[in-house]
Amino acid sequence: MKKKSLSAKKKIHNKLLINLKNPLIYKIYKDFNNFVKFNLSKSRFSVAVSGGTDSLALAYFSKCYSISNNIKVEYYHVDHKLRKESSIEAKKLKLLLKKFDIKCKILKWNGQKPKSNIQSIARIKRYDLIYKECLKNKINFIFIAHHIDDLYENFIIRLLRGSGLKGLVSFNQIKTNYNNKLKILRPLIVHKKTDLSYTAKKVFNFKFEDPSNKNVNFKRIRIRNLIKDLKSEGLNLEKLRLTINNLSDSNFTINHYVDENIKFNSKYNRQKKNYILNSDFFNQPHEIVFRSLTGLLKKIGNKYYSPRGKSISKLLTRLGSGEIKKTNISGCILEKINNSFVIYEEK
Repeated sequence: MKKKSLSAKKKIHNKLLINLKNPLIYKIYKDFNNFVKFNLSKSRFSVAVSGGTDSLALAYFSKCYSISNNIKVEYYHVDHKLRKESSIEAKKLKLLLKKFDIKCKILKWNGQKPKSNIQSIARIKRYDLIYKECLKNKINFIFIAHHIDDLYENFIIRLLRGSGLKGLVSFNQIKTNYNNKLKILRPLIVHKKTDLSYTAKKVFNFKFEDPSNKNVNFKRIRIRNLIKDLKSEGLNLEKLRLTINNLSDSNFTINHYVDENIKFNSKYNRQKKNYILNSDFFNQPHEIVFRSLTGLLKKIGNKYYSPRGKSISKLLTRLGSGEIKKTNISGCILEKINNSFVIYEEK
């Protein structure tokens, strides 16, 4: 690289780092820095950039970290092409980030688009596109800009769906797996959207808003508005967070016994790629058996989503009655052999 280019890049980097003198921005960055070092050590990672203020803040903190630690970070923006303006906005975002020495690659979702369940399908497609790109670059970690406001929204949505303990607290986990290879991390999950918006405005002085964020046809937007109304009626978000943390602790305890059940009462056959479950596997509390079986079915079936809870409950009822000899569920076959059950992929 030419000396002139190096000098220009150094000026950009210095300008970015100067913003860390701001007390609020530095506080968030300090938490971010500790998070990365604790969870990744010196591993490379990638960042999903939607263009909203929270993801711009994440892009900024990631860039500061890469400068300070001399680690290359990949930035990806997914153009879903669900709106006519999306491709233009993607190009604007790419040009903006380029001015700050952040190279953002645009991943395009081509092909037919869904007419219903749009946000859920788009989320899966977004992760899938990023997942494939990460595989090419041998990256195992993707950072997403979920914040504490997202945590509250997700909790209320799951509550209204009648989710169990695991579903209610799933968003509180800072690390989840995608296809058992890509780890999804939420380094900003404890911070407020208002603080992230402040950071993005201070650093980039730019944002573009997705009109869908104001579309009340989407449940998440209605829940967002509901939380605002509940706050005016006295909802204490700090107490809600405490409740979620307490539930998370209970969930952690249950997961411990789920792991114990799988470890001691099932055996994986690498050659045949199946799990053999002994009789004690099912002689555990219902929730332990429910989660153990769900996890194994998801793993053998190689699915992104776990089997539906209703399907698992019905299956366990039938197993308890002794009527099942062989059945298929979630891309898997569950077959009784003597006093054991075998789970293998459905061909």
